Amino acid sequence: MKTKLLLLAAALALSACATVTPYQPISGGLGYAEQKLENNRYRVRFTGSSKTPRSTVENYLMYRAAELTLQNGYGHFLVAARDLETPPARNGSSGGISFGFGSGGHSGIGIGLGTVVGGDEPTLAQMDVLMFAGAKPANRADAFDAKEVLANLQPGIQRPK
Repeated sequence: MKTKLLLLAAALALSACATVTPYQPISGGLGYAEQKLENNRYRVRFTGSSKTPRSTVENYLMYRAAELTLQNGYGHFLVAARDLETPPARNGSSGGISFGFGSGGHSGIGIGLGTVVGGDEPTLAQMDVLMFAGAKPANRADAFDAKEVLANLQPGIQRPK
């Protein structure tokens, strides 16, 4: 009975690691966090598990920046700096053929195939944002209306269960 419980607990722990990170404050190293740099400047980060698509990490980062902008009484934000760190691609396959000759006239051929599975490295995105009151400037490609960002990204936001 104890063995079954241990196996079940291990399976649940592994499945938790292998899921898309929900939109949440940082927990267990995964989720969003921010740091105030100046009155209207923040560094916003989102770290997703290795199973979280890059596009999801980037959307969650933008969503958090928009939330933070409105929470601080501002209407729009500018992206001052942006950085995305993704783990190196490790999915793929490998193979090889080997030949061997032994004593007594015996020979052999071996064929090996293998699959490389992705690692546990998380995807981290961060950006520095400057927050301003009022409408966003129309001539700035790096400016985002916080309410519009929230409205447009909301359907894709997966919160913890």
